[in-house]
Amino acid sequence: MSSDHISDDPKSPLLPVNDPIEPLPSSPFSLQSLLTIKLFYVLLGPLSCAIICLCVKLDGPVTSRSMLAVLAWVFSWWLTEAVPMPVTSLAPLFLFPLFGIASADTVAHSYMDDVITLVLGSFILVLAVERYNIHRRLALNITLRFCGDPVNPPLLLLGICATTAFVSMWMHNVACAVMMMPVVTGILQRLPKGPNQSIHVSNFRRAVILGVSYAAPIGGMSTLTGTGVNLILVAIWKSSVPEAKPIGFNTWFFFGFPLALLIFFALWAILCLLYLSRGSSQVLSAYLDKAHLKRELDTLGPIAFAEKMILALFAVLTALWMTRNITEDIPGWGALFHGRVGDGSVSVMMATLLFIIPNKKQKGEKLMDWNECKKLPWNIILLLGAGFAIADGVQSSGLADVLSKTLDFLEQAPYVAIAPAVCLISAIITEFITSNDAAATLLLPLLIQMAKTMHVHPLLLMIPGAVGSQFAFMLPTGTPTNIVGFATGHIDIQDMIKTGLSLKIAGLAILSFLMPTLGAYVFGTKEGVQ
Repeated sequence: MSSDHISDDPKSPLLPVNDPIEPLPSSPFSLQSLLTIKLFYVLLGPLSCAIICLCVKLDGPVTSRSMLAVLAWVFSWWLTEAVPMPVTSLAPLFLFPLFGIASADTVAHSYMDDVITLVLGSFILVLAVERYNIHRRLALNITLRFCGDPVNPPLLLLGICATTAFVSMWMHNVACAVMMMPVVTGILQRLPKGPNQSIHVSNFRRAVILGVSYAAPIGGMSTLTGTGVNLILVAIWKSSVPEAKPIGFNTWFFFGFPLALLIFFALWAILCLLYLSRGSSQVLSAYLDKAHLKRELDTLGPIAFAEKMILALFAVLTALWMTRNITEDIPGWGALFHGRVGDGSVSVMMATLLFIIPNKKQKGEKLMDWNECKKLPWNIILLLGAGFAIADGVQSSGLADVLSKTLDFLEQAPYVAIAPAVCLISAIITEFITSNDAAATLLLPLLIQMAKTMHVHPLLLMIPGAVGSQFAFMLPTGTPTNIVGFATGHIDIQDMIKTGLSLKIAGLAILSFLMPTLGAYVFGTKEGVQ
């Protein structure tokens, strides 16, 4: 029998026994391959937790020390990104029961709240906007009206930035930046490229890209749904001080919109001063005109039935948010339900209509397909749940009382000095260490205790800490919107540092002025929290 013939005998070997067996390639596995910085970061969480449990003694119940150990574990993983952030956000679900801080059922309830349903409903509506290209049509229409004839560079820049900020008010700022960047780069494509381009052209490119990158997070400050930090603030405030009046959509809007508006005009003024010099209008008129924008708009065709319905749902949703609770003297429609209906309930109700209303153009289809919901930002939703769980754990474990005692030295510190410092520290943490969502989740529970020690309303410190975490304007890695702009190749780090530092200083000054004035009126911080 030839060696290449395979026998029919089922007992015969499948391979010839006399053929030489080639050695297998050596395995790359070794002890050295395991000892990586990534493994060190993974082990840092449980290691720091164990050190605190064994070595730290607190003047409080045992659960307070356990909570501190769990915080060290979770925060070390958040800061180092040893494991994906959504996985870290789920850690309280098994760590709290393991250390006797709270039962699994109690922790699980933290991951589903009215604030989280607000996020779910809002993001489903945003997905519908993306699906039908409504954001692009809106951007082109508004920008077309600001272009001018001949082109007015400061006015055009104002229109582009205002469009970005407006869109970001109703959807997450990262999604807004990703949507708007192709629109503005399409406008910039008409400008000449290469080393021979005019300095006016080069500077206008920089101003537009920087404007979109920064206008997105600024616009998101206006509304609760514009950025995850605002939602985290509301969630931790509601969980930590349940007896206090919750922050509703319109309550935040009355403070957030003037704040964002002032910072927005500061951004526009800074960009005009740094990048739009005299003579830019004459140079740019040769390349930019309304005809290009009209052609872009014509390619989208007439507005469809689905687009009209989604815009109508957005308008109704906004109106319901704004009128649920108007003032203490003028109750909104929410009084009819005795306060049982929250902003999240309204958001989910309007999102549900997307799966019910038929698409007139596509027979048998609805405005929204559930498969589109795979794109939902579950990382933000889980982070919100973790923020709820941590805030509850800090209170129930007794750690809040321990922290309050250790911050006694702040009792005599003036608010005018502490609030800007909190805002600045929060901005630095976001800029160099972690994301704005994680920074807010880390700092806000501590700021509540700091405020109680200083005998000031907690929101007087929590809001500067939360808003300050969104002032990450100086580095590409500060926030994803910066990366979106930096990736275009039209700006460099020097541009971001120069513009971002000026904007950060302006934002700190505006927030430090508005919080004890307008903020005290809107949030009722003068009454205090018992």
